[in-house]
Amino acid sequence: MTYINLIYLDEIYSFKENIYHLMRYLPDNQITTYGDLAAMAGKPFAARIVGNIAHGGPDYLPWHRLVNARGYLAVGFPGGQDIQRQLLEQDGIFCDEFYHVINFSNIRWNPVITIKPH
Repeated sequence: MTYINLIYLDEIYSFKENIYHLMRYLPDNQITTYGDLAAMAGKPFAARIVGNIAHGGPDYLPWHRLVNARGYLAVGFPGGQDIQRQLLEQDGIFCDEFYHVINFSNIRWNPVITIKPH
């Protein structure tokens, strides 16, 4: 089980920075969803905002391991779904011919989030 401390939306951390922080902790053999990340960062209805953050986020973060709520690859992934699939396969994560992550519910990341006082 992964434990992560976040400082929610105060003068130090913004929502975007919390998303970046969470993505740094995403294990190599797991995936997460836009909605899961939004909820973990304190805004459960901000999945689309997470998508916008991901499209402009730092290249060193594993954005290819971010999928939709049903476990399908992102339609707007830079380079397309085939590139996202190739990157996932390098991490040992596989998809079917419809771009759905195989064993989605088993490899979906579910860390314990704790709030760090500031």
